[in-house]
Amino acid sequence: MKATPTARVFTALCHAVLALGAIFMILPMLWMLSTSFKPPTEVSLWPPHLLPQAPTLANYTGIFEVAPFGRFFLNSAGLSLAATLSVVITSLVAGAVFAKYLFPGRTLLFMLILTTAIVPFESYMIPLYIQLIPIKWINTYQGILLPYLIMSFGVFLLRQHISSAIPSDLLEAARMDGASEWWILVRVIAPLSASALGALGIFAFIQAWAAFIWPLLIANNQLLFNMELGLTAFQFRFSTDYGKLMAGSVLSVLPMLVVFVILRRRIIESVALTGLKG
Repeated sequence: MKATPTARVFTALCHAVLALGAIFMILPMLWMLSTSFKPPTEVSLWPPHLLPQAPTLANYTGIFEVAPFGRFFLNSAGLSLAATLSVVITSLVAGAVFAKYLFPGRTLLFMLILTTAIVPFESYMIPLYIQLIPIKWINTYQGILLPYLIMSFGVFLLRQHISSAIPSDLLEAARMDGASEWWILVRVIAPLSASALGALGIFAFIQAWAAFIWPLLIANNQLLFNMELGLTAFQFRFSTDYGKLMAGSVLSVLPMLVVFVILRRRIIESVALTGLKG
C-alpha cells in the first residue's frame, strides 16, 4: 500500500525529531572525549573548539598519578560482577516461583515487590545507612554492595518471561521423569530464559557500575571508591582539573559501552520474547 503524503510528512518529522534527540545525546559524549585529549590551556580556551588543537595523552596518564584509579576500576568491576550475579540468581529463582508455583499470598507478595520499584532509593537511603551502623558495615565492600544485590525489576522481568515463554506442561513432564525442582530450575527454566537473563545482567551491571550516591554516603576510605566516586579526586576546593576529569569519565563509561555493544542483541531478544503479559 502506497503511503499518503500526510504519512510521509509525519514519518519525516519523526525521523527529524529522533535525529535531533540523538545529536543532543551524542554531543556531550563527543565533548567529553575531545576534552580528555586537550591540554589545560585548551580546556579553558574561549571560544571553545570541539576538536583538540594539540592532542595529548597526558590526562590519561595523569589520572593514575593523582589517584589510585586502577584500584577504583577493580572496585567497580568486582562490585558490578557480584551485583550482576546476585541479581540474576535471585531474579531467576523468584521469577520462577511467582510464575509457576501457586501458594497463598502470591499475588500480594508480588505486588509488594513491585511497589519497591516505584519507591525512590533516596527516600530510604538514610534509614538503611542507620541500620548498617550496628553491624559495622559502614565503609566496607559489603555495605556498598548491599542495595544492588536484588532488583525488583528483575523479578518482574523473569516472572513475565517464564509465565509467557515456558509452558507448564514442560515442567510437569520433567517432574514425571523424576526431576527435582532445583533440577528443573537449572536445566529447564534457566536455559530457556537465557535471553531475559542476558538483558537483566546488562541492566544490573550498568546499575551497579554507575552507582554514585550510595558509595558517596557509605564509603570514607578512598581505597573503597568505585570509578564514579573516584572522579571526585579531580575536583578540588577552588578548581577542577577538567582534562583529567573527562579522561576518567571516558574510562568510566567505556566498560558499560563495551558490555552493551557485545550483548545488545540479548536486549532485543528479551523484548521480543518476553512480552508483558500476565
